[in-house]
Amino acid sequence: MGSTRILLADDHALVRRGLRLILEAERDLEVVAEASDGLEAVEIAGAGGIDLAIMDIAMPRMTGIQAAREFQRRAPDVRILMLSMYDNEQYFFEALSAGASGYVLKSVADRDLIEAVRATIRGESYLYPGAMTALIRDWLARGKSHAPQRILTPREEQIVKLIAEGHSAKEIAEQLFIAPKTVDRHRANILQKLGMRDRLELTRFAIRTGLVEP
Repeated sequence: MGSTRILLADDHALVRRGLRLILEAERDLEVVAEASDGLEAVEIAGAGGIDLAIMDIAMPRMTGIQAAREFQRRAPDVRILMLSMYDNEQYFFEALSAGASGYVLKSVADRDLIEAVRATIRGESYLYPGAMTALIRDWLARGKSHAPQRILTPREEQIVKLIAEGHSAKEIAEQLFIAPKTVDRHRANILQKLGMRDRLELTRFAIRTGLVEP
């Protein structure tokens, strides 16, 4: 398996340099391009050859969130990880709504960035520690009366619960004494039934329906 090709987008060259050092300490991660604003990031990604874009939220010409929305049109296969100085719930939800797979605080990037990149590469959403609190507050604000109807089988609910708790397909398979491929099939069916895309949305569903304690 080849290296993951990464685009770094931040308007500060020193920040990009620091992030590059963190990423390229890993053998399978390669920073192949840099951008100093969101528009440049979109143009680079649109030309191809990028697997993952790591973007700052606050950039000139086009913000990271605006760029993420544009990625959906011009480079839909590129996964996105958002960086920010701010532990801000609004930014967090806007980033996810724009298509980002995760949100990493710059203040702890040296600790969390690689974990977030790995999760994103696996097709999962990365939730930084404060993100779960934000999800719970969002659930409380909406109220239990807006909880989605239970349309899953007991086994599917069991799998959603384990996914929301952060277990991998292999771990779920071991706990339920089924094959990992069966877990993947259940997960695909669940996402289709609920009209959802990823682990983050399943986690929100699990909180709202009481499968996971808030």
